[in-house]
Amino acid sequence: MSDTLRARALRLLARREHSRAELRGKLAPHADDQDALEALLTALEREGLLSDRRFAEELAHARRRRYGSQRIGHELRKKGVAGELADEMLARLHPDEVQAAREVWRKKFRQPPANARERARQVRFLQGRGFGLDVIMKVLRGNDDD
Repeated sequence: MSDTLRARALRLLARREHSRAELRGKLAPHADDQDALEALLTALEREGLLSDRRFAEELAHARRRRYGSQRIGHELRKKGVAGELADEMLARLHPDEVQAAREVWRKKFRQPPANARERARQVRFLQGRGFGLDVIMKVLRGNDDD
């Protein structure tokens, strides 16, 4: 059974990176013994085939153009990435936060809000994308300083 479990794990990892917790969740229904599953996950990490760091870097990079740090951090934690590692990935994204928010805003709206109602709409949109209020205000004011 462990050979078929390993083959299943390798097929999943061949498609894309997975966190340890995410892969455990996908393999658990197919594992007879949870200890064997943990041993397999440890072996995959030791071989360099499974890496939470690589998963976190890939996810953060892929989401960066569309989402803010808050949303990316939430998704990393939801996928089982340790808090310290998630915080490290978010710290790497922080310098580009205003620029990323500005690009997302520009694609959607292209012009500053004309009234309070439109301003609230734009703020809600950017908050939904995971950008903090301080970043949103810089974008809407047109401030270039981070």
